[in-house]
Amino acid sequence: MEVNHIVQQFITTENYTVNSITNGLINATFVVENKDTDQKFILQRINNHVFKNSNSIIINHLQVNCLLQSNDYQLNIIKPILSLSKEFLVQDENLQLWRMQSFVENSVTFIKVPSPEIAFEAAKAFSHFLDTINTKTLPNIEETLPDFLNFEKRVNDYKNALENANLQLIENAKTEIETTNQFLSLPNKWIEMVKNNQLPKRIIHADAKISNILFDENHKALAVIDLDTVMISTILYDFGTMIQSYTNTTNEDDGSAENNFNPEIYNAVKQGFLFHLKEKLTPEESENLDYAAQVAIYIQEIRFLTDYLNGSIYYSTKYAEHNLDRTKNQLELLKGLNEFLS
Repeated sequence: MEVNHIVQQFITTENYTVNSITNGLINATFVVENKDTDQKFILQRINNHVFKNSNSIIINHLQVNCLLQSNDYQLNIIKPILSLSKEFLVQDENLQLWRMQSFVENSVTFIKVPSPEIAFEAAKAFSHFLDTINTKTLPNIEETLPDFLNFEKRVNDYKNALENANLQLIENAKTEIETTNQFLSLPNKWIEMVKNNQLPKRIIHADAKISNILFDENHKALAVIDLDTVMISTILYDFGTMIQSYTNTTNEDDGSAENNFNPEIYNAVKQGFLFHLKEKLTPEESENLDYAAQVAIYIQEIRFLTDYLNGSIYYSTKYAEHNLDRTKNQLELLKGLNEFLS
């Protein structure tokens, strides 16, 4: 088995077990338990189609860990583990790269937010993480996902997809296209603020979903995980994506959803996000939190619709209209948020 060959490049014993974790969307993930020492580790195969420069994610992870360790960080720190050959990445016979990380015992994760209380705790954990790593002097964080937060490009990609799409797909998505076009100017303010350097450049997590927080049995945060997407950008993106992912009461691919926005969770996330960051945010950041939430949902909707019009070549789909259903769901979420904010 390929994974056994990789495990044996990190640990010396053959007395171990390997179990797959199936809820990850990008990297293949396993729990390895060394039976001789009763130690557990996370083993991952890095998706090199998404992360073209795997060394960068290791470099960024180590730099973020230095910031966490040198400041008053109260949560567990996930540590990269060196292989027996003193490398953080090892290669398999298919030229795929693997890494091992420390494991947090007795932890649980959530795929969806079960309550406003847990939403608050998760947002508070991210707030603590972001507050700790954003010191006066920022390290040189490498770009692991070029143009990931280029919203101007996201909008242009949508326009190009619409111009070149199959006519039947355009007809199928007619209502959603009309609604999307009504909001086309929504990201303009964000794009201009970024271009004009009105928003401070900060280290952000860039994937602040609930499943990237480990909780204990009492639902208190233990760790912030998955630092692969860490980048320099505006902290508004982390808040926006928290709202986009936490407040949705339905599955993301439920195209028939109605009233899927939860205002209680919105308020809980905002309180948690501001818990450690309130004094650090500039007026421009504080004043645009609600706007950031709107833009984050809209950009995710545009990405789903763009992929649908392109023939569903980016996101994994289980049926022909999967991305269209995701688009409908995000538009309903945006509608609920707009009504709440009006």
